[in-house]
Amino acid sequence: MNETPDSDVITIKIPTFSNFDSGKVLRNVRQNPWIVSTFILGIFIFVLLTNSLFAEPNGAISSNNAAEKLVTFLNENSQSEITFESVSSDGSLYQVNVSYQGSSIPLYITNDGKYFVQGVVPLSSLIGVENTLNENSAGSRSVPGVDDDAVLGNENAKVTIIEFSDYQCPFCRKFWTETLPQLKTNYIDTGKVKLVYRDMPLTSIHPIAQASAEAAECVREKGGDSAYYKMHDKMFEEQNIIDSGNPNGPVKGTVSYTKDDLKAWASEIGYDINSCLDSGKYKSEVQKDSADAQAAGGQGTPYFFVNGQEVSGAQPFSVFKEIIDRELS
Repeated sequence: MNETPDSDVITIKIPTFSNFDSGKVLRNVRQNPWIVSTFILGIFIFVLLTNSLFAEPNGAISSNNAAEKLVTFLNENSQSEITFESVSSDGSLYQVNVSYQGSSIPLYITNDGKYFVQGVVPLSSLIGVENTLNENSAGSRSVPGVDDDAVLGNENAKVTIIEFSDYQCPFCRKFWTETLPQLKTNYIDTGKVKLVYRDMPLTSIHPIAQASAEAAECVREKGGDSAYYKMHDKMFEEQNIIDSGNPNGPVKGTVSYTKDDLKAWASEIGYDINSCLDSGKYKSEVQKDSADAQAAGGQGTPYFFVNGQEVSGAQPFSVFKEIIDRELS
């Protein structure tokens, strides 16, 4: 299934499964009772949405049909490709096992195919769940540093945006097309913010992403950070042309290209990277970035830290502006 960004649809954000901390949720509910009413309102809105998406006659549907509905729904509303593995009956629910960025995740959908449930926790098992989950809480995650990666902007800027990204990811390209130009105009070009691009190629679904990251490093070797960002822009521009016929056109989905394309694009901006790219010289550098992203809790791309504050997904300019202005004040 293709990843197809679409700004004209209502997006329900898929939770980061491996970092979901139900113990933290329980603590927050106890400390802030208003969360309960907000949660109920959220469920009500969600039910209205899912009713329109999953409208079906009364009665159960087959497990395969339910699984197909769920996987289709997730792919239409998530930022990474999700694939079906298996389905089984679990009382009044179907358990649908899906593959999400290399992990097998059990999800649930009601037998009538109308409602999606992330997980099922028997009430009898809640005692002690908080302590168990706290062992893997977000507090154990590391906040990544700049490392030795390419910097765009004033190196002494007060605010640092670290972007973990995948050159073949359409959502990363969407950020480049829609949000980064505003960040550059308002903050980077004025010396207030610097951007550090670090690699997180999702090779299981983007087969040329690793080579693309290495290609950018090869260009940087030849021409420094400014050359790196020329190649960064070039790769996204060329994918937009393939995708929509326009270097700054709308992002429709994942684009396929080859190592030969990468070499040609580098040559067009004045750099011969043939031997460097073929040698795999920067493979370990790219893999280190990816490992740092995962250690920080990264599950998909793009994934950001703004002065250490996590921002996940191709968020609009307003999200970054709010954090940056607070950091600059």
